[in-house]
Amino acid sequence: MELNPRQTELIEAVRSNGPISIEALAERFGVTLQTVRRDVRHLAEGGWLARFHGGVRLPGSTTENIAYRQRQALVSEGKAVIARSIAQRIPNGCSLIMNIGTTIEAVAHELRQHQGLRVITNNLHIAAVLSANRDCEVIVAGGVVRGTDQGIVGEATVDFIRQFKVDIGLLGISGIEADGTLRDFDFREVKVSRAIIEQSREVWLAADHTKFNRPAMVELGTLNDVDILFTDEPPPQPFVDLLSQANVECVVAHEPHKELS
Repeated sequence: MELNPRQTELIEAVRSNGPISIEALAERFGVTLQTVRRDVRHLAEGGWLARFHGGVRLPGSTTENIAYRQRQALVSEGKAVIARSIAQRIPNGCSLIMNIGTTIEAVAHELRQHQGLRVITNNLHIAAVLSANRDCEVIVAGGVVRGTDQGIVGEATVDFIRQFKVDIGLLGISGIEADGTLRDFDFREVKVSRAIIEQSREVWLAADHTKFNRPAMVELGTLNDVDILFTDEPPPQPFVDLLSQANVECVVAHEPHKELS
């Protein structure tokens, strides 16, 4: 489903502010009630948002992520600039573990010209992208393939990851809460991500601005587990202070010369 810029901004407004009335959305975007109702109907039919009498809210909860294709389209430009920023920092000839997530998949596309990489992944989309690069060796983890997004999870995946020690672990995340907790939706996926953290000399986290203050059910770790955070907009408080306290370098991708630490 194609979204126009206003519809994308509408989703982000609901994600940032919670349930909101049709009237408030019309005033916010300077359009008619009829236009907002048409947008909301379109987004509800696509599963992006859920309608209630007089307003709209997010469809899910802390227990379920939005669908894979929807995650691909959401904040796609922000994910692209994050991916380019990460790829620029990755040297040729290094070893990586790359996990499940649409932002990490965007990084894979930016690594197609790198040389001498050895990439371990539990993401079949990443494996397909990077296997086309003859200068990149791709190692795919074993386990259960999750049909919704081609991610590989389970105890066999965790055991496989633990065989390696790599230069950089690249992680996506579903949410970062206001106390610095990293969270995701699938316990099996979280166990794999924890193993990636343990087996990586440096941990790089990719999180667009919608991930701040986004709740999810399963605790993955904390900002103390991260060395570098890549995002597309300056983080709000209290995250600036939390990142400083955890000694995490924060790279704002659309401002390549501006870094917070």
